[in-house]
Amino acid sequence: MAEEKKGLEDLKDLQKEAAAEQKAAAPTAQAGAAATDNDAAQSTAAPAAPASDPNDVNAAPLREKKVDEYGRSYATGRRKDAVARVWLKPGSGKITVNGLDQGKYFARPTLRLVINQPFEVAQRKGQYDVVATVSGGGLSGQAGAVLHGLAQALTRMEPELRSEIKRAGFLTRDSRVVERKKYGRAKARRSFQFSKR
Repeated sequence: MAEEKKGLEDLKDLQKEAAAEQKAAAPTAQAGAAATDNDAAQSTAAPAAPASDPNDVNAAPLREKKVDEYGRSYATGRRKDAVARVWLKPGSGKITVNGLDQGKYFARPTLRLVINQPFEVAQRKGQYDVVATVSGGGLSGQAGAVLHGLAQALTRMEPELRSEIKRAGFLTRDSRVVERKKYGRAKARRSFQFSKR
């Protein structure tokens, strides 16, 4: 036990010495680099191109903004058997699903919560109007389809939000669907009631 502590203390001392050597070597290396830079600047008049910083926040987004002539972005969302077509445009935050207000179409508060998740993650609540048409599946699947389409439309309207929305998992299509029924069974896995005689 005492040997391990001694070994750890030695390691810490070695790290401190290495850090001190790097600090001492840094000014001389910078001076040498400056001297070579001056020589290079005198020999060639062409300036060097600035290096691009990969962590630069103001760098151009990877994808283009996709908006139609009316200023709307469109996307399709899917979940289970439901398919949602979603249009997103700047507005007051009104969400219309199949011609009805979201409160009437999705009566359960949890479903309305599901739909609004991309806006909360991107901090854009109340800034966009949404018009969606959904078909197929039940209410839960339809809410998931609207969520998926809404997240995709939001990334097309503001491509810089894509990383946040993708990190939350809203751009990935949920591949879970109902398992098929098998012959010789009541459902996908449920067996018929066993009768001994």
